[in-house]
Amino acid sequence: MHVHLNPPLEPGNAPRHAAAIVATAADISGAELDYSLESIALVEDIVDGFRAEGVTGEDMAESLIGFGCYVGEILARRAGGTWRHTTADHPATVSLVVELPDARESCPIDWVFHRLKFGAEISIRALCEEAGASRT
Repeated sequence: MHVHLNPPLEPGNAPRHAAAIVATAADISGAELDYSLESIALVEDIVDGFRAEGVTGEDMAESLIGFGCYVGEILARRAGGTWRHTTADHPATVSLVVELPDARESCPIDWVFHRLKFGAEISIRALCEEAGASRT
């Protein structure tokens, strides 16, 4: 997958991509993304809408990456994680992950792409909670 993001998708830019998708979602659909666990339901609804329209991950890559950064920011803020490039050998949609304090890697951008591909069987909120975002 080839995407053109400005700024480039790097660990230090993930919060900027999250903030950009918050503004875009508010402008387009009036969604109020407030970095709460509850707001993940809005992200899931938006991604489910993309799925219902028949779009692919390639079609919506920039938006999906933005929503993944948003979910990652929830995880980083609530569980104390930090953005970095993955060191894992497994293939990922995007090599950016949130490393948790216990050294586990979470892949919120992949979660969003998987929600588009597989639908409601992928619960982004449940994945976020399993990763530790419900601790605060």
